[in-house]
Amino acid sequence: MWFRNTHCRKTNNPQCQIFSVPNERSNTKEQMRMISTGLLSGVSDLIVMLPGKVLFVEVKDEKGRQSKKQFDFQQRAETLGFEYFLVRSLEDFQKIIQKKFG
Repeated sequence: MWFRNTHCRKTNNPQCQIFSVPNERSNTKEQMRMISTGLLSGVSDLIVMLPGKVLFVEVKDEKGRQSKKQFDFQQRAETLGFEYFLVRSLEDFQKIIQKKFG
């Protein structure tokens, strides 16, 4: 919500974008359909589009740990030249975004 209100409004220049990736489904049939159409287990929770950059952001609480698939996705994203962040609070996320706009 903070990012949308601060960077995604039509009046923002540049107008950025953020979206979440709904990776988890409880219905096995729906999960299989989603996998067959491109759902990728381990993808970060948020994808943030900034001018000339795409950031992948995984959100965990203070005790949360990445799964093997999440770590593998991080490695692939970074190998391809993208930035990947693990954040544990809104403040962590805000600091990252503020540095990018620095």
